[in-house]
Amino acid sequence: MEPRDRSLLHLRPEIPSATVNPAMTSEETFQNQTLRPVAKLQNQLLLEVFRNYVRKHKNVFYDLSIEKRLDYIENAIHKDMKFRNSLKGIIIGQFTVQEYKEYTLNSSALNKRMMNIVKERLKSNVQLLEYQYAH
Repeated sequence: MEPRDRSLLHLRPEIPSATVNPAMTSEETFQNQTLRPVAKLQNQLLLEVFRNYVRKHKNVFYDLSIEKRLDYIENAIHKDMKFRNSLKGIIIGQFTVQEYKEYTLNSSALNKRMMNIVKERLKSNVQLLEYQYAH
């Protein structure tokens, strides 16, 4: 294994609930072994990237109710392809070479899982996206 790959794997947090068993599909296995730990590792960066996105869109986010903020997160990831691709890059850049090869075999399905995980991370941290924390 390459030193880069070893270092990447060493950095990732363990997620006890992200279990893997033989009955799982390859996508579920990849999600639990790779996507979830990488998203957790990149959480602070994902939050900061979202804060920057909000700033670039005139801070409208901060005037919304909690429910509307959750919708805003959903729409930003779903509709803004440039933003979505940036988020994908933040996750994919933490893959080992072998994980990347596996990802390319079924990138469409894995991208959906990846964006759902990122979306849920942002939504679950919506309190950290308050205006006072962003400045």
